[in-house]
Amino acid sequence: MQSTQEPEVTSTRPYLIRALHEWCCDNGLTPFVTVSVDNSVQVPREYVKDDEIVLNIGFDATTSLNMGNDYLEFKARFSGAVRDIMVPIDNIIAIFARENGQGMAFPKVDRPKIAPLKKDDAAPVVKSAPAMTTVDGPGAQGGGKADVESPQSVVTKPTKAPTQVNKPTLTRIK
Repeated sequence: MQSTQEPEVTSTRPYLIRALHEWCCDNGLTPFVTVSVDNSVQVPREYVKDDEIVLNIGFDATTSLNMGNDYLEFKARFSGAVRDIMVPIDNIIAIFARENGQGMAFPKVDRPKIAPLKKDDAAPVVKSAPAMTTVDGPGAQGGGKADVESPQSVVTKPTKAPTQVNKPTLTRIK
């Protein structure tokens, strides 16, 4: 008897992310991704808000950008320090152009919450990479076109605590 099992099909998510990244770059737009942060994601935790982070993945903001089928990897500057970024493709919940909000949102996969940030959890610092700007984009929770009301949505703003070092925070404007 012959087996009628269909071969396992790979996810379309990495292919769509690469295609939209290329479209943004070809049209002079800045590609951003919204990432659902859990323990499998390597990003600066001090910039994570509500278990999400928005990252500029344009060529001007990244070094060694690698968009594979399993991971998005690159180096970027945060507050002047170069950080290694590694994001599983399944944790990317949207890719969009900063200037006009056009892009695509993906279904958010329910994952365990991230562990609280500890002082010793800082990512290793690497030397020399272009600057990276962190702004907020769509918070879309489903499929379809990402929508951003303003291209200048939100810029990282430092906050001051009485006995702590200034830490930037993201503010979502809707």
